[in-house]
Amino acid sequence: MLYGLGNDIQSISQIRAVVERQPSFVSKILTVKEQNQFEKLNGKRAWEFLAGRFSAKEAYSKAFGTGIGSQLTWHDMEVLNNEQGKPTFTQQPFNGIALVSISHSVDMVATVVTLENK
Repeated sequence: MLYGLGNDIQSISQIRAVVERQPSFVSKILTVKEQNQFEKLNGKRAWEFLAGRFSAKEAYSKAFGTGIGSQLTWHDMEVLNNEQGKPTFTQQPFNGIALVSISHSVDMVATVVTLENK
């Protein structure tokens, strides 16, 4: 049964601009494992990855119903690619199933997250 649905859209260039002004943004948003994936990427793909993870976590917070704050932090959620390359929540506080879809087009990234009871 569906518990929550969240979506988000972000500008990739705006995320890049934030990092250029404040490099610590990367470690604030990404877990250590996500940072390891990010560091293996170059150019446009790296910025798509970072914006996608940021957007996925924003969408998750909407589906969870709390937003990002005292009840849910950036590092409570982790999105890694599985063996097929599909983004998957490998860490999240909801006691159920979390699904994510991340799409990139030109300078935008859009995500949808569903939380389902087991």
